Amino acid sequence: MPEGPELHLASHFVNEACRELVFGGCVEKSPVSRNPEVPFESSAYSISALARGKELRLTLSPLPGAQPHREPLALVFRFGMTGSFQLVPSDALPPHAHLRFYTAPPGPRLALCFVDIRRFGRWDLGGEWQPGRGPCVLLEYEQFRENVLRNLADKAFDRPICEALLDQRFFNGIGNYLRAEILYRLRIPPFEKARTVLEALQQRRPSPELTLSQKIRAKLQNPDLLELCHSVPKEVVQLGGKGYGSESGEEDFAAFRAWLQCYSTPGMSSLRDRHGRTIWFQGDPGPLAPKGGKSRKKKSQEAQQGPEDRVEGSSRPCVFSTQDPPSPNKAPSRTRRAQRGLPKQTTAQVPEGTSLQQDPEAPPVPDKGKRRRRPATSGRHRTRKIKADTPSLEPEGTSAS
Repeated sequence: MPEGPELHLASHFVNEACRELVFGGCVEKSPVSRNPEVPFESSAYSISALARGKELRLTLSPLPGAQPHREPLALVFRFGMTGSFQLVPSDALPPHAHLRFYTAPPGPRLALCFVDIRRFGRWDLGGEWQPGRGPCVLLEYEQFRENVLRNLADKAFDRPICEALLDQRFFNGIGNYLRAEILYRLRIPPFEKARTVLEALQQRRPSPELTLSQKIRAKLQNPDLLELCHSVPKEVVQLGGKGYGSESGEEDFAAFRAWLQCYSTPGMSSLRDRHGRTIWFQGDPGPLAPKGGKSRKKKSQEAQQGPEDRVEGSSRPCVFSTQDPPSPNKAPSRTRRAQRGLPKQTTAQVPEGTSLQQDPEAPPVPDKGKRRRRPATSGRHRTRKIKADTPSLEPEGTSAS
């Protein structure tokens, strides 16, 4: 799901791509979108963007002499899970382009499109930021910090810190991958009580004897949680591209994946929080961890399999116990499997340590019914081929989710 850095990068993209462009005509909305129509028409107007937390404001400003005469119009977008902006030729609109702004002649006709595959994104007319959202963690750091520390009595801070970090009243711009990265860097258990973590920051005061440069150095070397809520999103912005999401392109997405230290990376554990969102972490989950929840580590594909762990006739790797690998041409019988202590074949479909629960922002995987056992033919047993699915490494919010 696009978070604060992605909205900020999207606003930068719109401003850079549309800086020299003149738009004209009506704004088109796809018939399948349930968002409001945009009643704007002008012979010549410009487009600019501004991001704040998880929202982006698009402003349509008529140029001098444009007809009909009218005031600028602003729209506020929330990207949902898959929202993004693209600038494309008007005769090559991408699928799911639910709002379209066309350039005016002369020159090749282009379209600035709001593309949203899953249609969870929203736009509102009027340009007002959504009421109740706190200051932006990227652009309004001092106000953001003050808002959190001033409201620690709020019941939101009775919850685990991993859940509090998703409350946009206080952490506007923080989402699932950012909270995992922030907590991991500070080695804070995700299910520690939020108030316990944050109350200590109220007493934190730099020594008056330190110079300004020393105070800055101390902050950079020992940042607290609220400081990381500001600096970690800035790191994603500095990566460039479009940040998190499959539409960012292979090179940009590879750079983002290399930047991740915790979220959906090998060696990390995961649990579901109270809202069903997956939190990635390392070590003790904390005292407020959900009862009955089992922490599962994600192993690297290289650790899960070797070059020999392949089944004849299958292009995907299959993971077996290292105690006694079966013959590549014949799966072990139920009796032999029990004697050797091998896992059942169904467990080979998901490598050990990988959470079987999907993030609710990813599409649910349909349950597969049990395959009926075929009656044996005359004295001959049909060799079964085992196919193991490697879990997707794409994080939530990509086109696959």
